[in-house]
Amino acid sequence: MKRTTLRRTSAITATAAVLSFGLAACSSDDDGGSTASDNSSSSSSASSDDSTEAASGAGADTFGEGCSAIPTSGKGSFDGMVSDPVATAASNNPLLTTLVTAVGKADLVDTLNKADALTVFAPTDDAFKKIPEKTLNKVLADKTTLTAILTHHVIGEQLDPSAIVGTHETLNGDKVTVDGDTSGMTVENGDTPANVICGNIPTANATVYVIDSVLMPAS
Repeated sequence: MKRTTLRRTSAITATAAVLSFGLAACSSDDDGGSTASDNSSSSSSASSDDSTEAASGAGADTFGEGCSAIPTSGKGSFDGMVSDPVATAASNNPLLTTLVTAVGKADLVDTLNKADALTVFAPTDDAFKKIPEKTLNKVLADKTTLTAILTHHVIGEQLDPSAIVGTHETLNGDKVTVDGDTSGMTVENGDTPANVICGNIPTANATVYVIDSVLMPAS
């Protein structure tokens, strides 16, 4: 379990393909049977090697149905994001374009990228679409309000799925509560909790949990 405490400054399974080999051996003599057996053994070994490789990827410990929407290669893939600090990693993720825009407008890119360890709840573009366009545009133009909302999505520790469950202080100075486990995880959000659709995504300095709603701080 990784829980690296961040000194608070100012107030997201790489899809690995396992190769399967179809074997057809249609022979009644001893040599044909031996060939089929050899091929089957070779196939089993190859599959085992592929599984080992998949388990070592940056997305090996991610969870959630939404993980299938993450690119399988390139900077926006699990293996690509793991090498970048969190704001940069998010900018390469096709699910998070609105969030990235908001982070830029709030001037939080450096704050997030330079932090030692963070946990970030990252709303998808569809999550932002739940907010009326007029309201969203107003928030994006109000840096103080936008900053409070965005920092409410960030915890100053890097928390894995077992550690994230519970109540934690955010960089906004308030609290956020997480329930469930890798089979179904939610984040408290007023009357309608946000669902974690892809969790435990590693970046160079943060663990990201992609969610389906924008979290609103308690007023």
